[in-house]
Amino acid sequence: MSFSSPPSITTSLHNTLLHISQNPYPYIPNPPNCPRRASVALILRIRPSRNDLPPTAPQVFPYPEPPTGERLANFFEQSWVKNGDPELLFIKRAAREGDRWTSHVALPGGKRDPGDATDKDVAVRETSEEIGLDLRGERCVFVGNLPERVVSTSWGSVPIMVLCPFLFIWICPAFPPLQLQPAEIASTHWVPLRVLLSPSVRTYEYVNVSDRFAKQGGVVLKTILKPVIGKMRFAAVRLRPSESLYCSSTKEYFSEESQPKKSVFGRACNWLKGGEKAPSDRPLLLWGLTLGMVADFLDQLPPHDSVDLWEYPTFTSPDIRIIINILTRNIKKRNTERLRGSAHDGTGNLIAMDGETTAAAGINVGGPIIGKNKTKEYAMGVMLEGYYDAMKKGVWISAGIRLMSTLALILWIFKSYRFRDNRGRF
Repeated sequence: MSFSSPPSITTSLHNTLLHISQNPYPYIPNPPNCPRRASVALILRIRPSRNDLPPTAPQVFPYPEPPTGERLANFFEQSWVKNGDPELLFIKRAAREGDRWTSHVALPGGKRDPGDATDKDVAVRETSEEIGLDLRGERCVFVGNLPERVVSTSWGSVPIMVLCPFLFIWICPAFPPLQLQPAEIASTHWVPLRVLLSPSVRTYEYVNVSDRFAKQGGVVLKTILKPVIGKMRFAAVRLRPSESLYCSSTKEYFSEESQPKKSVFGRACNWLKGGEKAPSDRPLLLWGLTLGMVADFLDQLPPHDSVDLWEYPTFTSPDIRIIINILTRNIKKRNTERLRGSAHDGTGNLIAMDGETTAAAGINVGGPIIGKNKTKEYAMGVMLEGYYDAMKKGVWISAGIRLMSTLALILWIFKSYRFRDNRGRF
């Protein structure tokens, strides 16, 4: 079976990487009262075709190493690279209680420590610690950065960190074995770019967010809202890895403990739901913050429509969805026009969102913007500007309509009962 992909993919990838290396994106300073920063690494490699294997001896660069553009040109001019299949590395985080992103598909990376000199150093260090891959040296080329984001919680109102993505490409034909950190990483997955670019893998992730609307309401209000508002729907991509590696020492991979038997009621509920899948059988879904960063990169490759990977989040309940659509129609139209005005320059898909956090590129964060692209528009919340407020309003309006309808039904039943009772007396 050949892994080769159309030559246009590798050619376009070369042009995109060259553009990114020559046009760094702005440095985003921390907002007030938000000192935390974090970095992630987007790591690319070329999987050779069976019909065009690479040479046994790796390409050796003189010291000091030539500029990035020259290294990329030397790499992409090789036959096995032109006929190979570009892939991107993802991780699945280990299941940990209290972790905001437990068991999520993500990119290698983590929070900045006091000893880290730069945001890029954070991505390099965390990649080495999490999966045992050294991004320094002649076997890997640092390409550049992608748009930085201010990550916020409480529906975009409370900033918690600045997230900085960095792009690397492995240029050595042989890829070293990865060493996964069991406490943090459950598995790694190489996914071809052609799969990520395909419309056939686009799907949705459904998340319970009732507690986000009732943080001050206690358990009672959360319990009431959960069946009322249903789940929230987010755009997602179903990953189809060409190669996966699992951390076999974790319970998530294999647990020797016997599973407790479910009650008759539990088995009946499971049957009605169509059978509950085991964690290892659940599909790998790319969504939220990671999808936003990956879409930023993919949108610079033909057919330049990866911005469509992102959709406005909504709810599964039809009445809530209808009301939200009515309230946000003009907002979405306005924001889409702004989005199209900055398409294909790397600023088109600057918003990402999941069940707890939002990430948006922004300039009004309390400090000067540094970078060659500093004149580009980095308005906070290009796509979601005004959407959150309208969405929350739609949820409460729907809840109010349901409550009034329920009370009206109860009142009608009560009056009907009294009317029949009065007729029975005469």
